[in-house]
Amino acid sequence: MHSANFWKDQLSLEPHPEGGFYRQTYIAQESIPQACLPSRYRGQRAFSTAIYFLLEYPDFSAFHRLKSDEIWHFYAGQPLHLWQISPQGQLKHLRLGPDPSQGQVFQAVVPAGHWFAASLEAPGSYALVGCTVAPGFDFADLELASRTALAEQFPQHRALIEKLTR
Repeated sequence: MHSANFWKDQLSLEPHPEGGFYRQTYIAQESIPQACLPSRYRGQRAFSTAIYFLLEYPDFSAFHRLKSDEIWHFYAGQPLHLWQISPQGQLKHLRLGPDPSQGQVFQAVVPAGHWFAASLEAPGSYALVGCTVAPGFDFADLELASRTALAEQFPQHRALIEKLTR
């Protein structure tokens, strides 16, 4: 198995604001005009975008939300914990990984507007995944969670929120 540094070098990954490392690998050449998108968008969006995303323990992808659906795809490394909090406060925990017999999945969807974070459980571990967003990702659509505000909104998940926010 390759190391996290191998993947960072081979895939030319750079630090991501939410934690981890990434590189955009695809942006659709066609876009959706703002007038055809829901009102939550400001400006046109590509039909779809995709990135590589690598997370190394003990780093985490901090709670954030997007205006679009995001599909996560597992590629290499150890299982990645994907935590989602719906607008109604329901917590969903998925494990992306290579072994379906252990309850791991190769793909997971985070619906638009859900708060989500990702983490690893074992020292020395990493996970290499891909993320596909449609309508396409734009940094204007990324909202990083405020630890205080999110914990006040969902006090039943305070411990997890405190662990996975900056």
